[in-house]
Amino acid sequence: MSSKSSKNAVAKPAAVQPHGYEFGGPLGAFGISFGLPLACYLATFLCNDISGCPVPSALSPSTLTIEKLKQDIGWPASGVSGLASWDATAKTLGYYFLSLVLHRLLPGEEVEGVELSSGGKLKYKFNTWNSSMVTLSILAAGTAAQGADFPVWTYIYDNFLQILTANILIAYSIAIFVYVRSFSVKPGNAERRELAAGGHSGNMLYDWFIGRELNPRVTIPLFGEIDLKEWCELRPGMLGWIVLNFTFVAHQYKTYGYVTDSIGLITAFQTLYVLDSWWMESAILTTMDITTDGFGFMLAFGDLVWVPFIYSMQARYLAVYPLSLGVAGTVQVLAVLATGYYIFRSANNEKNRFRTNPQDPRIAHLKYIETKSGSKLLISGWWGVCRHVNYLGDWIQAWAYCLPTGMAGYLVQHSSITPTSGQSAADKSFVYTGPTGFTEIVQGAAKGWGMIFTYFYLIYFAILLIHRERRDEEKCIRKYGADWKRYTDIVKYRLIPGIY
Repeated sequence: MSSKSSKNAVAKPAAVQPHGYEFGGPLGAFGISFGLPLACYLATFLCNDISGCPVPSALSPSTLTIEKLKQDIGWPASGVSGLASWDATAKTLGYYFLSLVLHRLLPGEEVEGVELSSGGKLKYKFNTWNSSMVTLSILAAGTAAQGADFPVWTYIYDNFLQILTANILIAYSIAIFVYVRSFSVKPGNAERRELAAGGHSGNMLYDWFIGRELNPRVTIPLFGEIDLKEWCELRPGMLGWIVLNFTFVAHQYKTYGYVTDSIGLITAFQTLYVLDSWWMESAILTTMDITTDGFGFMLAFGDLVWVPFIYSMQARYLAVYPLSLGVAGTVQVLAVLATGYYIFRSANNEKNRFRTNPQDPRIAHLKYIETKSGSKLLISGWWGVCRHVNYLGDWIQAWAYCLPTGMAGYLVQHSSITPTSGQSAADKSFVYTGPTGFTEIVQGAAKGWGMIFTYFYLIYFAILLIHRERRDEEKCIRKYGADWKRYTDIVKYRLIPGIY
């Protein structure tokens, strides 16, 4: 889009790019905004190390009582107030503060974002890799000195519920702050602030959820200017995801005296994914999250709560049920991951190079069509295979995150004497000594039912990618018009070649 047409779009954005409701409109926004925190609590309570995954009460609904359910899920004795604590909240805020300090003090690369619809480009300071390496080095040093008893790991595990609550409250607070502040955006402002095209419908709840302002920034004394959306996308939540995984690895070792290949693989895979996003940090500037979506509750909650606490579910499960895959199982899972990662990274690199340097010899041979808006759409290479081939690679990787949990599900049985297991080799039990005696982890009647939790990510991610692909299509139809039809006649498939 030219700078001239961009300026016209500021005056009458609705006329240039009309938007309807997404995510089911206000009703959907309400359901997601208050349903997702509930889902996080349900996952925490119904799959635990107290009684099982899922808890026994859920396996026998005919005999379910409120008191039995409270006992199984470990409901706090103090009631709802036990979901949070001042200490956990303060330490969580300290974690965020450390991220801000490192962002400010460490050197970083300054990169320009894509052209804004109102004209001009925003500048971003990228040093997430350096910042995260400092934090991880501190954790590594503490672990080397104190092993699995390093207080960071034990504190996070023992206060998981309260830390979850703290992050939920932070996400709500940020969403409210950016919504209220968005009303100070004025057309043509020198700070290049602008509203997201789909974020000012006039419905308060929906706009709060979807995000009114496109790239809200704040200037904090001593810290300088912070782009809230970009900062939340890659820093506290993504780092928190792998920190939680490391916490669960430490707990498994502390409990059983060893670390299984299953939890090792999942932690390595997900750490690789996060490290990749940090190393390729500038690539985020061409994603839909940055270029199109406003910053509201949807992204704030997704970045700070959903990603770290739901995506680490498999490692949390394996911390309690230490399943071993063996050589054959490990090779199969590695093959799945390698396939998905190769497609995902190759496709994204190809797109990023084409957008930033079309003369790059690695992509100069690619074919494309030019649209009336001046944009170029790839029709060969990875992007000639299907229109969202990077999503396909992402979803294939998701299988590797879930498969190491096997036919998931376990029950926790406590005894004052050493348990003896009569289970088959295919249905192993694990015993450890606790403060009140022996604890045996068996699958029993829970076998298979735990997949509701450990494979949830796979189903959720498929729905997420299909929904995002549909949103991408709608955006491109609005932007390119007849040119998009010409493009889709050439690149026919959306996500899976020959199928969809």
